[in-house]
Amino acid sequence: MRLGLLGGSFNPIHRCHLSIARSARQLLQMDRVLFIPTGDPPHKQPGTLAAASHRHRMVQLAIQNTPEFALTDIEIQRSGKSYSIDTVRAIRQEYGPETALFFIIGLDAFLDLPSWKEAETLLRICHFVVISRPSTSFRAMAAIPLFQDVPTDTLTALDEARQERADVAITNGPALTFLRLPPCDVSASEIRARLRSGASLANLLPTPVESYILREGLYREDSERL
Repeated sequence: MRLGLLGGSFNPIHRCHLSIARSARQLLQMDRVLFIPTGDPPHKQPGTLAAASHRHRMVQLAIQNTPEFALTDIEIQRSGKSYSIDTVRAIRQEYGPETALFFIIGLDAFLDLPSWKEAETLLRICHFVVISRPSTSFRAMAAIPLFQDVPTDTLTALDEARQERADVAITNGPALTFLRLPPCDVSASEIRARLRSGASLANLLPTPVESYILREGLYREDSERL
């Protein structure tokens, strides 16, 4: 089995999350993409994040008619600080050693990977699928020792849109895959701002998710608290 892992706060999940999952699944020939909402931070500020139960339910609604997508509450159920390495190990145990794991991640977050717990172990046990992000350069990886195996000419070709995909072998681990996907103009922060101001949400959210947000009165907090 080829299993994609897509984590995030999904605060809320929107059409760009779904588009990334569909594109990555198709291009990497994954059997399934597993959505992994983050749990509630121990010391979150009021209004900054919808409760994990709401975010989990919104993902459930967004993917309910897509059998290739699945959902887990593994990070929601974990108490204390949650690390990606712990999540990946738990998923590996659940799905078995024969399952190939594909960690789908935005380029901006991937550039922070060296600061993650057991980053090199993650690179060994997961095939990272790195998605282009607005205002973030693939060439920024060249300055990070952990990514020294990645050819700079490949990074330049991705940044200059001369290449849409690159599969790069790395030492002691699966290949890295870089995908330059069409830019998506939707962000969760924009959606939350629109909800506070009463602006239109047309074409930003799956219909069941929009209905749920309005019904539950989510993201209506005073903007000064966000």
